[in-house]
Amino acid sequence: MEHIRTAMQKAGASFGSPRTSEPPAPTKPLQETVWDALPVARLSPAHLEGSRIVTLDKNHQVGVAYDMLRTRVLQRLRENNWTSIAITSPTAGGGKSSLALNLAFSLSNRPDCRIALLDFDLRCPTIGTSLGIPASSPIEEFIRGTRSFEQSFKKLKDNLAVATNGRPVEFAAELLQSPEAVRCVTEVREKLSPDVILYDLPPMLAADDVMAFLPNVDCAILVVEAEKNTPEQVAACEYELSSRSKLLGVILNKCRHAVEAQAYGYGG
Repeated sequence: MEHIRTAMQKAGASFGSPRTSEPPAPTKPLQETVWDALPVARLSPAHLEGSRIVTLDKNHQVGVAYDMLRTRVLQRLRENNWTSIAITSPTAGGGKSSLALNLAFSLSNRPDCRIALLDFDLRCPTIGTSLGIPASSPIEEFIRGTRSFEQSFKKLKDNLAVATNGRPVEFAAELLQSPEAVRCVTEVREKLSPDVILYDLPPMLAADDVMAFLPNVDCAILVVEAEKNTPEQVAACEYELSSRSKLLGVILNKCRHAVEAQAYGYGG
């Protein structure tokens, strides 16, 4: 009997109270995990200045005008619970891509604002060149789901990520109105959780790319080139944007008769 009691005591020593394990480490939300995994791009201030990206300099007069635009844009987005903006122009050369970049950097000066900028001017991508980022992977592959976020986006700041494009797309309009594009837009919103998503789109009168993609965004900004775009061109673009989305504003660019600090006008 004694040997049974001894055996039970030994067993009790081995199989006593279960050990308390350490609580599992809290897991990051999916959005934070994806965002943290994005590679960081190193930018050259001299290159950015040459590309007319001025909103990194808080003392630049035109940068102040962009900050005013930023504030108005954020107010409209929050009033309407919008996040995604298409940026386009009637014709090429109006400065829409430069405006998209400057607006993105101005927004990123707000630490409480996370921004994603995507180069969806699929026929003539310029965002990567303007930033001085080495040739990136084709954004077509990201849209089709064969490239990951880490392969397609780069972080320019802690709260600003950009997807550039290293190769023009032949059937751009068809891709922009495809189910893959709808899925891509949804994944950007869900996996990155940006406060503002900027899509740099082609000129409206060059092809039907913009009309194809507009159903995927909340609103649009039209960049008008002073002394080049005619009232008829502007009116036609305003009509299309208003009928297919929400026209957030019209930006008058390259206005020689404006004071430098007012070189970008906002309306809407």
